[in-house]
Amino acid sequence: MSRPYPGHREADVVLRDGSTIRVRPVRPGDEEALARFLEGLSEQSRWLRFFGSVDVARAAAWAAGVDYDRRYGLVATTGDDGAIAGHVAYQRADETDRAEVALAIADSMQGRGLGTILLAHLAQAAEGAGVSVFVADVLPQNHRMIEVFRESGFPVAMRTEPGVIHVELPTSLSPAALERFEGRERTAAVAAMRTFLAPRSVAVVGASRTRGTIGGEVFHNLVATGFEGPVYPVNPKAEVVQSVVAYPSVRDCPGPVDVAVVVVPAPAVVDVARDCAAKGVRGLVVISAGFAETGDAGRARQRELMSVCRAAGMRVIGPNCMGIVNTSPGVRLDATFAPVFPPHGRVGFSSQSGALGLAIIDYAHQLGLGISSFASVGNKADVSGNDLLQYWEADDDTDLILLYLESFGNPRKFARIARRVGKTKPVVAVKSGRSAAGARATSSHTGALLAASDVTVDALFAQAGVIRTDTLQELFDVASLLANQPPPTGRRVAIVTNAGGPGILCADACEAGGLEVAPLADDVRVRLHEFLPPEASTVNPVDMIASASGDDYRRAIDAVAASDDVDAVIVIFIPPLVTRAEDVARSIRDAARGLTRRVPVLSVFMSARGVPAELRDDDVRIPSYAFPEEAAGALARAVRYGTWRLEPEAEVPSFDGVRCDEAASVIAHALRDGPRWLTPEEVARLLSCYGIPFARWTTATTPEDAGRAADDLGAPVALKAVAPGLVHKTEAGAVRLSLRGADDVTAEARAMAARVRDAGHEVESFVVQEMVEQGVEMLVGVVHDQSFGPVVACGAGGVAVELLKDVQVRIAPLTARDAREMVRGLATYPLLEGYRGAPRVDAAAVENVLLRVGALVEDHPEVAEMDCNPVMVLPDAAVVVDARVRVEAAAPGPPLSARTPP
Repeated sequence: MSRPYPGHREADVVLRDGSTIRVRPVRPGDEEALARFLEGLSEQSRWLRFFGSVDVARAAAWAAGVDYDRRYGLVATTGDDGAIAGHVAYQRADETDRAEVALAIADSMQGRGLGTILLAHLAQAAEGAGVSVFVADVLPQNHRMIEVFRESGFPVAMRTEPGVIHVELPTSLSPAALERFEGRERTAAVAAMRTFLAPRSVAVVGASRTRGTIGGEVFHNLVATGFEGPVYPVNPKAEVVQSVVAYPSVRDCPGPVDVAVVVVPAPAVVDVARDCAAKGVRGLVVISAGFAETGDAGRARQRELMSVCRAAGMRVIGPNCMGIVNTSPGVRLDATFAPVFPPHGRVGFSSQSGALGLAIIDYAHQLGLGISSFASVGNKADVSGNDLLQYWEADDDTDLILLYLESFGNPRKFARIARRVGKTKPVVAVKSGRSAAGARATSSHTGALLAASDVTVDALFAQAGVIRTDTLQELFDVASLLANQPPPTGRRVAIVTNAGGPGILCADACEAGGLEVAPLADDVRVRLHEFLPPEASTVNPVDMIASASGDDYRRAIDAVAASDDVDAVIVIFIPPLVTRAEDVARSIRDAARGLTRRVPVLSVFMSARGVPAELRDDDVRIPSYAFPEEAAGALARAVRYGTWRLEPEAEVPSFDGVRCDEAASVIAHALRDGPRWLTPEEVARLLSCYGIPFARWTTATTPEDAGRAADDLGAPVALKAVAPGLVHKTEAGAVRLSLRGADDVTAEARAMAARVRDAGHEVESFVVQEMVEQGVEMLVGVVHDQSFGPVVACGAGGVAVELLKDVQVRIAPLTARDAREMVRGLATYPLLEGYRGAPRVDAAAVENVLLRVGALVEDHPEVAEMDCNPVMVLPDAAVVVDARVRVEAAAPGPPLSARTPP
């Protein structure tokens, strides 16, 4: 059987050195290119591949003779001409699930990880075609091929036979194999970013003689900041640029060029990229605008640019970006047009907005917040925030990561990376778009709850441990704390002030942020009374009154910070007549330096004269805020992060008895009719496959059948109408509860059919269901987001679900911690605990339903929407009373490690 060309298997992937290469399925027309590839192999490589001499033409014809079922091949291509640099193929000899695999890599490409990538991509394709085992015979001398198999991450079995080593491996990627591939991606991302941020040489294409222009400022900054390598100005209309000899093309630069900064009109950028490819440039920073951000013509231009760059293996930052910065004393790279070179520090920063990046660098300079490196990623045609996160994770000069985001390219991948990075380095992000994100085409309660909001972003950040701020000011508030003070390990705050009002405001803000402002221990209060006047308050906040001196501040900080009951100290100063701000700042700094416990100290100087310079010294810096609420907000966010970081890594649970294949069969059978809502029978069967408890029920086609079904189930029962397009049954009078006896049910079914018909729907059937005892009504639902994947919601259920809008959201797969936090994070959670004398119900049972629903939708992306509403939570169980599921064909997932298409 021949299958159509699998275009979804085309992908650009990153090699170990950070360069890119194209991987695609073999086409029947590739015979000549395959012959050239085989001819280009060294004699030894051909001998190792074919176990001796080979008829190249015959071998190429075999390799090109694919049917994408019994014989399947992939090639890796480079250059504008698509020259083949690697080939892998499998051949299935019979109808078994085993296939023989063979691989060859161009000699110049060996040792760069290409063989492992091709093998993994072929395994993904084979698994989809029903092949579960690869087999291969390898000559003992073929050490590189044996290494490819061993390094693949697959559980490889090898045995020695006369003259060969026999290899077997499954085509299914194990968690260990996926983890190894993520490690390879991390290595590749770090290599690529090092090319950009620590280049040996830079060319500025479009360098201008005129200062004040973008091309003039970029070149000036590179030279003026003392970049260690050569900087080549490229300008065909000038022999000299700012006293440096210029070159008409990057091809004419006398030495190698690692990075080219492109500042030319958009129509000329693609030709510049071709010149850079010919020169062997490894990375482009495209500052030029006029690409995808401008419309269809710009998108086409951006695709052409990326096609040229990926064919050459070049990486790209931008286009439409502001540039990059590395403040390391050994590099001093300023490839931007910013007017200020930021001070060296330990903060990595990425901005999707170029203009905003300029302002942020300037503001960081005013705050004295040192930057390790900065990148403006612009349109993110290639290099993204994910690449930068992985670079900063490995960068010993970076302790804190700041992000300004406007969109996600691959949010699920971002979550995996950020979760790993955040365990060692805080990630703080501003994500624009708090307003309506665009209504989804949904027909469920869950869809209505999640539409027109960015709760999915909140969920993603919460699960990944990312500190989200609403404004750039808050971003820097948190950054100033985490960059200059030890991270808080608890939520107990001591407030020290010389004025009662600001202390109260600070305490209120702390409590609102989830912090605890508890009374101080008696021994601490005794120490404070030793030097404070009788009028002072030592409870917490500690109000030292207006006469407090700098020495009083120092002693008060010493006293409260020494207590094991205090995790952080906020110090507030309002200038009185007798005490100078400089003296207080010096005392705060000295007190922080001398602390015996690692307790963060924050300051608030409510003064028109700004922040005293005395708060900063070589070895200690105290973050300062204009108002108490700002300090409390920054501390609250840092505490939530600290709590998350200290928690052990949560695991996604697995469930015994899950019938995944049967669930897939239910969905596949339904999809033969195209996208649709499942019937009640299909819904019940699907939920049962994952052990999701569903109240007993049966269907009936006529009112009389409904009456007989009620007798079979036993009284009392609920009666529900099933009609196409009917979502809100209650509004249409399509639900009746606690009915008893066949006659009552039959009569009610007739009346219900009439009401539903009047509401514009035609009843197809009835559901007769046993009544579940009264409990707490909740909703568990799912919407499959195009970018985020399955988004699972939990909230207050019943008919008022959209009115209350009490919902918690997480992105699948769910851990037990996710489920627990979702349930306990609801405003209506006290109802589960037994609100005002009501019986306590089983919250753990709801969490179990959440986890099983999460597993179902993670395994089956065809589930587009799901509503379990209500889920009746009882004292010893949780039972789904009503459920609706819509399925649609899922787009095939991208090949492993694939970059975004150009």
